[in-house]
Parts: sequence; structure tokens; C-alpha cells
Amino acid sequence: MTGRIHIDLFTTLDGVAQAPGGPEEDTEGGFAFGGWQAPLIDDTVGAQVDEGITAMDALLLGRRTYDIFAGYWPHQLDSGAGEIARKFDSIPKYVASRGTPELSWRDSHLVGGDLDEELSVLRERHREIHVIGSIDFARTLVARNLFDQLNLWVYPIVVGAGKRLFTHDGPPTSLRLLSAGAPSEHGAVLLRYAPTGSVPATGDMT
Repeated sequence: MTGRIHIDLFTTLDGVAQAPGGPEEDTEGGFAFGGWQAPLIDDTVGAQVDEGITAMDALLLGRRTYDIFAGYWPHQLDSGAGEIARKFDSIPKYVASRGTPELSWRDSHLVGGDLDEELSVLRERHREIHVIGSIDFARTLVARNLFDQLNLWVYPIVVGAGKRLFTHDGPPTSLRLLSAGAPSEHGAVLLRYAPTGSVPATGDMT
């Protein structure tokens, strides 16, 4: 079995993926629009997210996102979000960090060595691994072509400054569109991409 690594990101139309869930999620750089996604949640995106959660059998997170998840989801097991909480609680959680963080959430494991080697091990162990949020870590995966599918929910909102998956200084990469969903009730579109490598040679339109 060779598992697949999915990156799941919510992004504004101008590419900002920072702090979609709440004002205190990530204020780095003085980001003033934390929680920009919250007023735009709808049933279509909810169903798409649920589909991905059902399919995954492991989580792979950056340290900041892990801390947010570990501080929230274990306390939601009996809430209205209990189904998601129980799924997250039941599967292994892998945390990419150069440090030695305390991983208190059940079945949490550190990914801190050679990333290529450790991800190869995870691919042999799991069928479908999802990276949720974790923008800094997602950049590393894209830069090193260590992912299989990018699931990008693009919302019709522009916020200006903020963290982006694709930064102005690269690295260059090329993607192939796998599918584009119909707009949700609030105009979000799910775009699924596969990596194809570096940008091909440029040409002349004439």
C-alpha cells in the first residue's frame, strides 16, 4: 500500500489562507481578519469537508495547527461536532516539528527527522493522510513536491496581507486540475489539484 497525502486549505480569492477559523487562530504579522471564513460556512462546504474527514485514516499537522486542534477537538466528543471529534480522536495524529513538543492528544506522534523518509513510512502505514491548515508546513510539502493532492476551497473575499500557500518568492511549481466543484451557497469553490512538477519552459504567444 502506498498512501496519499492530501493538503486541505481554505483560501481567499487573493490567496490568503491565514486564520480562517477565528480571530486568535494566528495573529502573526498583525493579521486583522482572523475568522474570515466563519460567516461564509454553508452546507455544501460542510458536506465536502465531511467527505474528506470520513476518507482519512491519519492527520498530519504543523505544530501550531496541532496545538489548536488538541486544545479544541478532544473537548467536543459529546458536542454537536462529536462525529468529527470522534474521528480525529480515533486516528493517529502526526506532528511536524523541529522541536520536542508535548503531544498530549491520544495517538499523537512526532515527525521530526528526515521528512522524505518519515513521509515514506507514513505512506506505507496509511491509505489517506490529510494535512489540514498548517500553512507553513504545507508550503514545505509543496516546495519539495511531497504531496499527492491539494484540495483548495476558494472563497469570494479579498483581505490583502496574510499568509499564502504560494508566495511571491516561489518556488515555481506546476499543478494539474483534477476537478472543480460547483459554487457553494456562499460562493466557495472546491478545486482539486495534483502536482506535476516544475513550471514548463516558457513560450511566445506569437
